[in-house]
Amino acid sequence: MVDVHERGGVRGWSSCGERGIQVERWDRVGRCAGYGAALAISPYLLIKVSWVVGSLLGLAPIGKGFSLASWVLLNTVTIGMAGTGIALALALVRPWGMRIPGWLAAFCAWTGTGFLVSILPYAVLSTVLDAARGDTANSGGDDSAMPGWEGALIQVGFIGMGLGLALALPAYLRRRWPEVFTARAGDSTRTAVPWSAFVAAVVGLAWLYWAVGGTLGVAHPAERDTKWYLLTGVGAFWALAGAAAIRSLARSRPARVPHHLLLTLGWLGSGSLFAWSGWKLPLTLFVALAGPADVTLPEDLAVAAVLHLAAVVAGAGMLRSLVGSRPRTTAGAGPTLLHT
Repeated sequence: MVDVHERGGVRGWSSCGERGIQVERWDRVGRCAGYGAALAISPYLLIKVSWVVGSLLGLAPIGKGFSLASWVLLNTVTIGMAGTGIALALALVRPWGMRIPGWLAAFCAWTGTGFLVSILPYAVLSTVLDAARGDTANSGGDDSAMPGWEGALIQVGFIGMGLGLALALPAYLRRRWPEVFTARAGDSTRTAVPWSAFVAAVVGLAWLYWAVGGTLGVAHPAERDTKWYLLTGVGAFWALAGAAAIRSLARSRPARVPHHLLLTLGWLGSGSLFAWSGWKLPLTLFVALAGPADVTLPEDLAVAAVLHLAAVVAGAGMLRSLVGSRPRTTAGAGPTLLHT
């Protein structure tokens, strides 16, 4: 006859076994997604290489508003970004990825997901809008002379990369830092709300104001289009969501809210601010200093530069707060998120 303690033990063992099966299943899904992400972005890498080589040999057109040098530089940078994305996707599923220094793996994943959560909704919806208008010549957004099949392949690559990393990254983080996924809000030490959360909120509200049609700080309202509104709105969402998550982590109270959910929102929001504005800031400065005749940004360049700089600083500050966000254990403060 099994007593109450034995029955409880059997139930506990069964529950742990079911959780173990679920974790293993999601781990397999994450590994497949990582390989899929690397495969999806590979055509983008090859297309960019062909653009650089073709433009240098005079066989491919140069993008609108660019000189040969700036066009080659821009696409060389994106080649490096694509190569880094492929390496990151493989690192999330291969055994050698577990031996990469924790800070390096986390930083690459942070910036990579920051780019993707900003560009993925834009890529999906802009492709739908282009298809609805029958405009496939410029679906890639890099050059009006780009063939439609290249634009479609680039968009599919971004979507596949984003979805693949969205599944592969949590599986990798769970394998490497399982304690982060077992904590709950209220388990960490209460601290003052970081200044970075306030800066991110201000930036997010400014972008939200533009996304809903505000004109203060907009120098060329006629240059705004649906894609601009979409991208600005996505940036505003992640800035505000990240700021709210960081605030909740700093003022955590016992609640039925998984700690990893707040960490995820803070991670994505801070990464979006840092990565996207870190990319837009030099482009804005280039337009302001070089003044290309064929490129006109809707925003006032000084205002845009200040907002992008504030977003980069806020994103970095929010990540620092996340690194210091750690659940309490029976021995006191537990390991940090990025601890190796």
